[in-house]
Formats: sequence, structure tokens, C-alpha cells
Amino acid sequence: MRTSQEPLDIIEELRLRRWARENYVPPEQRSPDWHQVIHDEMARRDLELLETSPPHVTQSGPRC
Repeated sequence: MRTSQEPLDIIEELRLRRWARENYVPPEQRSPDWHQVIHDEMARRDLELLETSPPHVTQSGPRC
């Protein structure tokens, strides 16, 4: 895996983003050694998952 310091061409960036989508893991399981592009794409996926998750419904008691 490339380090964050190495420049990428557009093809390599797209490959890393695809890899990130296909190998998505929660933030606590992500390696700090992964390229920043991978972290960026997984963070985008985090937001997508939040947006598509139904809101938690809490009930405060019986309704009259």
C-alpha cells in the first residue's frame, strides 16, 4: 500500500477509492498506515451510512 506522501495519478486514486468502498471497515478498525485517500473515502461512506440509517425513535410514554 502506498504512503500518504506519494503523489497519485487519477487512475491510482480511483483504484484506492474503489478499494476503500469494497473493503470498508468502521473507523476503529482502520489502519493509520493506509493512504489518506482510503481514509477520505471511508469517511465519505460513514456519512452515507448515517444519512441512510433511519432515525432512532424514542417514546416518552403512552400517548393520549
